[in-house]
Amino acid sequence: MFARTSRYAAVADATYVDASGRQTAYKLLRVTSATTPMTTHAVVQGDRLDLLSYQYYADPEQFWRICDANAALRPDDLTAQQGLPLVIPVVQS
Repeated sequence: MFARTSRYAAVADATYVDASGRQTAYKLLRVTSATTPMTTHAVVQGDRLDLLSYQYYADPEQFWRICDANAALRPDDLTAQQGLPLVIPVVQS
């Protein structure tokens, strides 16, 4: 269902059964753990998470790693302010 590089790939599946017996599959809560910083990046005008992800991981779809490492509830806030230091985490295998 998810690509192997997805943030949800390793999250366990569960099934909800409603009062009528109908079953709905879903993913359990994804818990983020502490990350090991690779480096920090000072935000400059024009930065976007997909571009930063490509720069550091050669994969624009890995932007979520930067979001997790910086505890972002609103990902766009991470690049909204120039000079903001972002933690760029090491990819754990």
